[in-house]
Amino acid sequence: MIDLEYQVPIQEQSPLNLAFVGDSVLELLVRHRLAAHSRLPVGKLNALKVPMVSAHGQYKAVEAILSALTEEETGVLHRGRNASKATVAKHATVEEYRSSTGLEALLGWLFLQGRQERIQELFEIIWTAQQQD
Repeated sequence: MIDLEYQVPIQEQSPLNLAFVGDSVLELLVRHRLAAHSRLPVGKLNALKVPMVSAHGQYKAVEAILSALTEEETGVLHRGRNASKATVAKHATVEEYRSSTGLEALLGWLFLQGRQERIQELFEIIWTAQQQD
């Protein structure tokens, strides 16, 4: 049984645990934006969502936000990117897959600290970059 009264300090969280949370953060941000600004059917919403949350889309997102990151955020991103993974997505390069893990780790790290405003700032950069492609 998990002791839900105990909280693992953020600095002790593994990059892959942070990415586990961050994956959902990005997914929810994208789904919320798409659903809030369109009346498209679910199938079309999903088709618009997939390129943004795919490893390739997340790789492009990292490129878009890199210059806006603090030194500490860059460190978290690199820790996530360098985390060892047993598998690689079949539709992504190793570089794309590792970068996507880094982005997810960063978003998870920010989320677990309650830094929703910073998440929104970074997401706005990501969203704008994705819309220009």
